[in-house]
Amino acid sequence: MAKKTSTTAKKPARQLFSLIDECINAQGNKPFNYKQVAHAVGAESPQMLKAVAMRLAELEYDGNIIEVAPGKYKAPSRGTVATGVFTRRSNGKNGVLIDGDEETIFVAERNSMHALNGDRVKVLVAAHRKGMEPECKVVEIIEPNEQTFIGTLKVERQYATLSTDSKFLATDIFIPTKKLHGGKSGDKAVVRITDWPDDAKNPRGEVLDILGQTGENNAEMHAILAEFGLPYVYPAAVEEAAGKIGAGITPEEIARRRDMRSSTTFTIDPRDAKDFDDALSISRLPNGNYEVGVHIADVTHYVTPDSIIDKEAQKRATSVYLVDRVVPMLPEHLSNGICSLRPNEEKLTFSCVFEMDENAKVVNHQICRTVTLSDRRFTYEEAQEIIETGKGDFCNEILTLDKLAKILRKQRYENGSVDFDREEVRFDIDKNGHPVSVFFKESKDANKLIEEFMLLANRTVAAEIGIPKQRKKPKAFVFRIHDAPDTTRLQDLATIARTFGYKLKTNGTPREINRSINKMLQDVKGKGEENLLSVLAIRSMAKAIYSTDNIGHYGLGFEYYTHFTSPIRRYPDMMVHRLLERYLSGGRSVVHDKLEEQCKHSSAMEQLAANAERSSIKYKQVEYMADRLGETYDGIISGVTEWGLYVELNENKCEGLVPIRDLADDYYDFDERNYSLVGRHTKTRYRLGDEVRIQVARANIERRMLDFALLDDKGRPMSQPDKEPGAKEALRTSQSKRNKRQRYKNRKR
Repeated sequence: MAKKTSTTAKKPARQLFSLIDECINAQGNKPFNYKQVAHAVGAESPQMLKAVAMRLAELEYDGNIIEVAPGKYKAPSRGTVATGVFTRRSNGKNGVLIDGDEETIFVAERNSMHALNGDRVKVLVAAHRKGMEPECKVVEIIEPNEQTFIGTLKVERQYATLSTDSKFLATDIFIPTKKLHGGKSGDKAVVRITDWPDDAKNPRGEVLDILGQTGENNAEMHAILAEFGLPYVYPAAVEEAAGKIGAGITPEEIARRRDMRSSTTFTIDPRDAKDFDDALSISRLPNGNYEVGVHIADVTHYVTPDSIIDKEAQKRATSVYLVDRVVPMLPEHLSNGICSLRPNEEKLTFSCVFEMDENAKVVNHQICRTVTLSDRRFTYEEAQEIIETGKGDFCNEILTLDKLAKILRKQRYENGSVDFDREEVRFDIDKNGHPVSVFFKESKDANKLIEEFMLLANRTVAAEIGIPKQRKKPKAFVFRIHDAPDTTRLQDLATIARTFGYKLKTNGTPREINRSINKMLQDVKGKGEENLLSVLAIRSMAKAIYSTDNIGHYGLGFEYYTHFTSPIRRYPDMMVHRLLERYLSGGRSVVHDKLEEQCKHSSAMEQLAANAERSSIKYKQVEYMADRLGETYDGIISGVTEWGLYVELNENKCEGLVPIRDLADDYYDFDERNYSLVGRHTKTRYRLGDEVRIQVARANIERRMLDFALLDDKGRPMSQPDKEPGAKEALRTSQSKRNKRQRYKNRKR
């Protein structure tokens, strides 16, 4: 946008508004933000900037522009044809994400042509009506998305239905009896939609797989994997191919490697781990320095490119860690056997060997293939006891590594790493898979020891390939990148932190900003606002992904970073091992575009695996709390939305929803900017991070939904659970309208 040369500060409001309107009209259908408009009209004084903000708010309220993201606007489409991706919700709030845009336009069910979630569609965008949200109508399903749903079968004499667990489909699926494939009432099944006639209320489908009886633990865990499109069985042909692979540690193979079997070596892993993919070695050099080896299972020695095992691993991209099991990326013969660095067994490894002085300064390093022999397998608890007591097997070696790791950690934070240290929830589960108790996984010195040396190896490998040698063009490589925080969220965090007396930098170098975040996180520990500010700090951060285009890792403060240390459970690490072997041998660069495609696939699969893990934890939380209906707990408001408050319980970290429809003492408006629900009459405010007391009200295990009721100071319910669907929907609709008006008022103020 070109800047106007006239002095805007001297122009009356009407003339300023005219300039703003001209500026917006010139954008066509391109999105724009407040700063761009202010710059284009020459608004610089606080009064003029406020006037621009007010004009944009008025135009948005009147429907003349649309806010497609916080602070980002565009002109609405008016009576035009567009294409996009259909998003279906079980509450009827369907929409289409328009191509090349950030706008999602509402689609009424009657105008959806029975499109399903993820279908590519052509839509007719209706002319915008003042005071109404944009709306469109599906006129063609261009590219149907293959649809499978998981749910419970109900079999009648002549037909069957699947009651889905999905939030993307509000209706049951009709299944002809000849397409049940052995399914019975009460079975948890995977069903594919085959068609959905225009005049039919329900789609039709066929059973693809029977997972077991609904409610049975194994069936429910497989259902979660199937829900996210993740495999829950291993192909027999891949298992058979893996079974034919031997260790192959021959004298000839040892001669091709650095022999480090005589170095003191051990693993430190969780107590229930079976796939040991990393080990540490340490010895004293004649010059007084330490030689520390980070040894990683040499998976790619056994898994050759384009083999049946490699293709399956590439497709999976990662092991999946559910609440009660691991679904391995590689067959167990490899992951828990040949490649696992088990004690007292010779193993082939890929290593980063460091020469370090007493101050943990890396004097020299070598990246090479090795053969190693682990002397001892430690659990984290065993290593932690040695660190705390100074007694036990290899205590001198462990204490030395702990000392070096603490120096590395201190330097890392001084250089701008962000210190997010949150507890993880774990369940003790009985033989039937039922959760009987909750415990917290805490990161102690033993965990941090391993973490620091893995980080050191990963960044060393990334720099080895990423930093070009002798002015040569960098070769294509797999980097683990993490972008800078979302500016708007970071500014919101700073504003809220300021109300508690904390100063947070939002401008400056990444190192300065991250050190400011770390100081705030340290200062809030143990205080009432700790939960609020630490959650908002995490949410301000971008997600780390894999890419061939290196932008550094913001959260760690590293200019070069990759994943090298876990090839048993992550395919990108296997890619890195192969690239290392190629480039260290003087090989030419691989094709950039193909490598980038593999990076994108790995990032997508990593996200699916994380979603499945969270879903399995949520299932166990609801199952655990279903045994405790009516009990009361203290908690923290962990999320605020226009449909209610999420509360995380202090005792067990289980999270449930206090639905806004159940808050019967007032009408509540959603204050999005301040993460609050505010009572219209009483002015009662519920804000993210507030301490509350709740009663467990409802637990729907199949839907993984947990509802709480707020209690007052005397332990009486403040909310009234509403069991009438009609009233529920009316309240939800009414609340949505109130929240939209409130957001407009907030902008005006």
